Amino acid sequence: MAHALDLIGERWALLVMRELMLGPKRFNALRADLPGISANVLTQRLEGLEAEGVLVRRRLPPPASTWVYELTEWGYEAEPIMQVLGRWAARSPAHDPTLPISAVSLMLSFRTMLDIARVGDLSARIGFRFGAESYVGTLDRTGIEIVRGDADATDVTFAGTPPGLAAAVYGAVPLETLAATGVLEARGDAAVIARFLKLFPLPDKVPRTPRPAGEGGKVRGS
Repeated sequence: MAHALDLIGERWALLVMRELMLGPKRFNALRADLPGISANVLTQRLEGLEAEGVLVRRRLPPPASTWVYELTEWGYEAEPIMQVLGRWAARSPAHDPTLPISAVSLMLSFRTMLDIARVGDLSARIGFRFGAESYVGTLDRTGIEIVRGDADATDVTFAGTPPGLAAAVYGAVPLETLAATGVLEARGDAAVIARFLKLFPLPDKVPRTPRPAGEGGKVRGS
């Protein structure tokens, strides 16, 4: 555990890895999806993770010919770590659901929070379109697999913003309300749409423990 934190415990490191879990990204795309990170810090984290063998930097073939960052096979093995941390932290009463969420982060949250028992006999292809980014989810009783792909060749397509879809799934905000504000549109089989939105229940929050008067929250030594 201590060595794992040596590898990925620096601030932003795990979030950089999260953004690469569904495929390679350019430097500018990474920075755009990590609000608050500076170019200097992002460069440091990318260089550090590359030095440890977690990711690689490579040039795309023509006509793109741009540099991208991509997780190594070992780097991709960290997804279960992120899932456990995500489920654990979702129980925190201090979690702020209004913070920015990227498209990749939302897709990974679906892979993390899916309740298999609720899927039942449902089998469908779900499309997700967020501006220039699009993903396809294959959903059945074994789970949900999400990859980059054509979001229109699906049974259902959600188009809009990641926070908009998160509000529908995790906040139970009606689709009509989200459509009226222009942040989310759902097209396709209405029954599949309705079932999909209920497949990702959040765990109960941990009760806040009252702080003893006069202790100021400090931990006392033994």
